Amino acid sequence: MRFIKKYPLLNIVNSFLIDYPAPPNISYLWNFGALAAFCLGIQIVTGIFLAMFYVPSIESAFSSVQYIMRDVNYGWLIRYIHANGASFFFICVYIHVFRGLYYNSYITPRELLWNLGVTILIVMILTAFLGYVLPWGQMSFWAATVITSLFSAIPIVGEYIVIWLWGGFSVDNATLNRFFSLHYLLPFVIALLSLIHVAVLHESGSSNPLNIALSVANKVPFHPYFIFKDLLGIIFFLIVFCYAVFFKPDSIIDPINNVPANPLVTPTHIVPEWYFLPFYAILRSIPNKLGGVITLGLALIVLFLLPFITNNVFKGSFFEISKTVLFWSFFSVCVLLGWIGFKPIEDPYLMLGQILTILYFFYFFSLAVIVPALQAYTFKNVFAK
Repeated sequence: MRFIKKYPLLNIVNSFLIDYPAPPNISYLWNFGALAAFCLGIQIVTGIFLAMFYVPSIESAFSSVQYIMRDVNYGWLIRYIHANGASFFFICVYIHVFRGLYYNSYITPRELLWNLGVTILIVMILTAFLGYVLPWGQMSFWAATVITSLFSAIPIVGEYIVIWLWGGFSVDNATLNRFFSLHYLLPFVIALLSLIHVAVLHESGSSNPLNIALSVANKVPFHPYFIFKDLLGIIFFLIVFCYAVFFKPDSIIDPINNVPANPLVTPTHIVPEWYFLPFYAILRSIPNKLGGVITLGLALIVLFLLPFITNNVFKGSFFEISKTVLFWSFFSVCVLLGWIGFKPIEDPYLMLGQILTILYFFYFFSLAVIVPALQAYTFKNVFAK
């Protein structure tokens, strides 16, 4: 221990990964935070290698990706790891978020921890969108055109914002250069936010399935108990990830994106990557462009407000059937929104998207109003007796 204390860096690693007191009853669902960090490392390393060969120019971007795939030694492997790694990164983060929702990990004293996590999610979405544009295929170009054009709905300044984003009057070379620069930078911002996220986690303490406060005496050291639990999770993750990379590498890539971008030919059905689909469905469920942008913004803002609009008497979902039913209903709504986002904008999908959008916000309204009312009724008529 004296050797560790002599070196500040080793002392930090020791306090974060070895002596950190963790609740003894946390399940494998708590592994997905570590798995998300592992995915982030994969994305940063593979992204650096891809950037060595990628050319951010509308004349050369598509051909440079093909060059990486065909002529660079193991370039195909690096690109497939990076492309599939983005999907696995979102899978880990989404499971991490839903776990937090189910076990109410956002309540006191973890409000800052939750909001940092939501910030990381939003920066991830932005980073993934920028990366989706870089191959400069048909879907990349038109996704960039459609999504950036949404800012034009903002009154007065909207058109100026779009021109500023594009670096001109259309999605062109300046746009691609800006997107590449930001896509290269933002993963390091995510890494910094993740370190702050972990630091705040160690300050407030990890949650647990019962969501009850535990003294240090009732906790166990992170090493060896949870170090090996995380390593086991990483091993199983790598098995599934390697299967996707080596046997199903193109399953998540839209075939249209293997066609060079053509501003004169619009795809019949523009569909973003699967991890954008729930939010995309919310966006297009409102017929008015400005209304859709506002609704999309509220869908993300309400996640920030969640710790402050809920008044929980019972902290764990295990103690309340109403919260459990609400959670699984909300999970089903999110899955169905993803399915709707993949469908064309026509009936009955448009109407279903509008209904599901209302149900999305109804979940948060229920946590803020209906659940506290049920809790008050339970205390008054059951526990008071």
